[in-house]
Amino acid sequence: MGKLVVLGGGESGVGAAILGKDKAFEVFLSDFSKLKPKFKEKLNSEDIQFEEGGHSISRLEAADVIVKSPGISDDLPVIKNLKNKGIKIISEIEFASWFTDANMIGITGSNGKTTVTNMVFHILKNAGLSVSMAGNVGFSFAEQVARKKVQNYVLELSSFQLDGIESFQPHIAILTSITPDHLDRYHNNFQEYIAAKFRITKNQTEDDYLIYNKDDEVIVNCLEQQPVKAQLIPFTMDTLVDDLSAFIEDNKINIKLNHNLFTMSVTDLAVKGDHNTRNAMAASTAARLLKIRKQTIRESMESFRGVEHRLEQLGKINKVTFINDSKATNINATFYALGSMNSPTVWIVGGVDKGNVYEDLLSLVNEKVKAIVCLGIDNQKIYEAFSNCVDTIVETSNMNDAVTKAYELTEENDTVLLSPACASFDLFENYEDRGRQFKNAVNHLKK
Repeated sequence: MGKLVVLGGGESGVGAAILGKDKAFEVFLSDFSKLKPKFKEKLNSEDIQFEEGGHSISRLEAADVIVKSPGISDDLPVIKNLKNKGIKIISEIEFASWFTDANMIGITGSNGKTTVTNMVFHILKNAGLSVSMAGNVGFSFAEQVARKKVQNYVLELSSFQLDGIESFQPHIAILTSITPDHLDRYHNNFQEYIAAKFRITKNQTEDDYLIYNKDDEVIVNCLEQQPVKAQLIPFTMDTLVDDLSAFIEDNKINIKLNHNLFTMSVTDLAVKGDHNTRNAMAASTAARLLKIRKQTIRESMESFRGVEHRLEQLGKINKVTFINDSKATNINATFYALGSMNSPTVWIVGGVDKGNVYEDLLSLVNEKVKAIVCLGIDNQKIYEAFSNCVDTIVETSNMNDAVTKAYELTEENDTVLLSPACASFDLFENYEDRGRQFKNAVNHLKK
């Protein structure tokens, strides 16, 4: 099959290496950093050659195809040089899609994609389908294609993963929202980021479906300017009765697929808030396209309890509520979180700034936030944005300090909200690590 080089030895990279080995490629994995012990063990047990702590350029240049992990920027000199030599560089998602004929449901968006992915998976599993979750959640898509074999994949796809696709074609694509995010990686150009998200529908045909958020101006404008081949199914909080649409009427979700109508009361949803109603519409629409029974969809949406690290209620200490929203890695996600607060809030914020415009949060911070606890290496922008509307802003350098300080600033019936609006890489491994540390710190306070 030729020489496969995998750049990056995390979950997706090691999965791609295993699939490459199974498909008779000559595989070499290269990581500029140190590999985690669990991934090293895996590569050794699979007898896959690898290097860590640097790249052997000659071995990279000998590749027929390179699978690049999503965390590695296209702007790095090593990547540019390989591209200039005409070597095909793709993502793990693209590579895995070459070797499966399973039905693929691809989900992307600045916010909502993890929840929608979990919702779709929950419904399909309850319906008894052969299904697995992959992509930006769960285990590597490539490794699952190599070793698991299911008939349906529900794939959460980041813009970075979509950057590296060529022929990947989901039968159903879902676009939840597009707001400025990761602009540090897209040359501070919002149009580049939008184009990355829209790659999800690039290879779709008239036989495929694009379910999209009609309340999102960016998505609507883009569809007007660049028509797509897939059949379009909008979802909206307004009343809309197109032949293919999902909409709200009389506090009910209505999904109309030609002459077939599905309805469900919004009050029956286990997860609350307009954003979750939209998420439920998108997921339920995908399920209806797959001919899942209406009752199964209703029961699934009534039992779906939400996603860890997304507005996750951790209970109370002396009448102070703690909420873990570590998954809020951008301004728009934090906007949802602050908007859903119903009591005076001590807000824990900060991390690696991805080009944030904090001013978008000013009105909500004015209304909801009594104190700010910064949790990041560089908090200058947070101070500049909010020092005029919040009297108390304190800096901390680890999670235990942040939680202790936040609790000290509360009174009865207040809320402590971790909603960082930033990436986590300055102090944590990832947003899950940040969320777990928050939960541990809260539990420690309870003792």
